[in-house]
Amino acid sequence: MTDYAKLFRLDGKHVLVIGAGSGIGRESALALAAHGAHVTCADRDLAAAAQTADGGDDLTSYELDILDDEAIVRAAAELGQVDVLVFTAATNVRKRILDYTGEEFDRVVALNLRASFQLIRAFGKQMAERGGGSIIGFSSIRGTTVEPGQSVYAATKAGLVQLLRTAAAELGPNGVRVNAVAPGVVETPLTAQIKANKAWYDAYAQKGALGRWAQPEELAGAVVYLASDAASFVTGSVIAVDGGWTAVDGRFDPPN
Repeated sequence: MTDYAKLFRLDGKHVLVIGAGSGIGRESALALAAHGAHVTCADRDLAAAAQTADGGDDLTSYELDILDDEAIVRAAAELGQVDVLVFTAATNVRKRILDYTGEEFDRVVALNLRASFQLIRAFGKQMAERGGGSIIGFSSIRGTTVEPGQSVYAATKAGLVQLLRTAAAELGPNGVRVNAVAPGVVETPLTAQIKANKAWYDAYAQKGALGRWAQPEELAGAVVYLASDAASFVTGSVIAVDGGWTAVDGRFDPPN
């Protein structure tokens, strides 16, 4: 009989959170640890990862640059059994297509898509060999809805969804679940440029049904859910945590 009181518990699980030095990654790491997991907080910025690790029990820091293929392979060997992989790292260059450079295109694709591919390969292989695990990647509302200046970022986030879905299909027979979380507008270092522009910030806030931005900690619940046995039959899914952004199209106040 299922003990529903422990449905979201992660006791005995080792979770690797990549991008744990700030924003959504940091809050996800803290939430996962609060539910009983041992969490490795990985980030290119080791000092930031260490600061996250200081925020709770059973968290450790680890320096990892996921643009380095060999570093990913080394991490998979050094960190031992990883039951849950969470990766949030991403970058964006806001330019119209005609203004984009090849170097900028390569930089966004390298972090948002190629590094994700390498992470899935390295840690998914181990999970498949052990017969279980959970992989959670971060897409975006931009994987579904676009705006001028978001072309390459949107393409990588849409591509990541299909990459994760394919991994779900391929690794599912080995007991590995693979899912995506698609945030809306969240106050993180990645969106600091928008927050600095009040008109832009307010326009984004009013786009969703809730009329505001999210805080990073509001994404942590979806991560805990997908990591836990509560989501034991959930794979190949995209969970939108966007305040209704993708459900709302336009504004209209009917006349009295």
